[in-house]
Amino acid sequence: MGCGERARHEIPPRLDHKQFTATLILQLVEQGKLRLDAKLTDYLPDYRKETGGRITIHQLLNHTSGIPSYTSRPDLADISRASLPVAEFVKRYAAGDLEFESGSKFSYNNSGYFILGAIIERVTGKPYEQVLRERILDPLGMKNTGYDHSDRVIPKRAAGYEKALEGYANASYIDMSVPFAAGSLYSTVEDLYLWDQALYADKILSAQSKELMFKPGLGNYAYGWISVKVPLAPGQPPVPLVMHDGGINGFNTLIVRMPESRNLVVLLNNTGETSLNEMAQNIAKILSGQTPRMPRRSIAETLGRTIAERNVQAAVKQYRELKAAQPDAYNFDERQLNLLGYHLVGLKRLGDAIEIFKLNVEMFHTGFNTYDSLAEAYLLNGDTTLAIENYKKSLALNPENANAAAKLKELGAK
Repeated sequence: MGCGERARHEIPPRLDHKQFTATLILQLVEQGKLRLDAKLTDYLPDYRKETGGRITIHQLLNHTSGIPSYTSRPDLADISRASLPVAEFVKRYAAGDLEFESGSKFSYNNSGYFILGAIIERVTGKPYEQVLRERILDPLGMKNTGYDHSDRVIPKRAAGYEKALEGYANASYIDMSVPFAAGSLYSTVEDLYLWDQALYADKILSAQSKELMFKPGLGNYAYGWISVKVPLAPGQPPVPLVMHDGGINGFNTLIVRMPESRNLVVLLNNTGETSLNEMAQNIAKILSGQTPRMPRRSIAETLGRTIAERNVQAAVKQYRELKAAQPDAYNFDERQLNLLGYHLVGLKRLGDAIEIFKLNVEMFHTGFNTYDSLAEAYLLNGDTTLAIENYKKSLALNPENANAAAKLKELGAK
């Protein structure tokens, strides 16, 4: 099927599954085969001693290791087609200089979970895929979930699509050895319900391990989950939510667990980077007896069509007019323009991308990420001076922005 309604059992692959990797790590901790306070190099002795000897398993799990994430590299498109042995991938792409002192900051990091997969393989002596199936998928009867292989024939597998300026295009290829233990699963809503229910029992993890798994740290990140309390309506007490999103070429997902009511929201999308947060929030409101907000049209899609049919100046003008005349009809969230800008970057339309990022900075001038994105576009366009200027603005708004700090250091800026 295409981008429209999905058949009930159609399988969208490429699910972010850090929660599964974290579970495997905690199982090995329960069995005395791993320690959370042990160093990375205790289990991967070939890893860089000067960095790996300072990083604990705990810090890999909660994204405070300081290792640069390979998914932030400018050559990610080339890496995505590489099929390398796990140890070689770690050495080449997941062993960079630390961006900050381990444990001092939160910075979402796919390299950390790739390394955790390598540790699981080293400790068990088995491929990650086999360990995952033996310890989680088979015991829970998750028959429509597995480690994805592009050459494997899977009945009702959903194809991935990406939004183009004039509609949709087939998602670009990625070798599934690249996301590895950070995000290479396929699954269904039904199977993820089995997974959700298992987390209320002690079959997969002990109560003590689950308490560790869901305990939020820096950035509200726990072990493979984000744990937050969110008010679903004005004046209402905040509701505990345990959640995680994920995105990869052609797909994005969102899982929201509501422990107090034991409700579960699972959104699996095969049309690229579609905003799922508002949809999940409204579903959670309905489940809690609250009135949901009416759905809003995507301003990014609307502007994208205008850019394709006319030009970016017409799109900027259209944004201002629609925001003034129909503020509730469209989704004007900061992320909308950011997504459109990066789509234009992917199309090598850097001039257009810069105009969209500049508009986002104007509209959300207190958002550190708007300046970070504009800086990246300037850097790609060869304008180092403006890149440095905007990375500095981003860092001033958010001193925890490790990416901006690393870029300024790379560019030789104070």
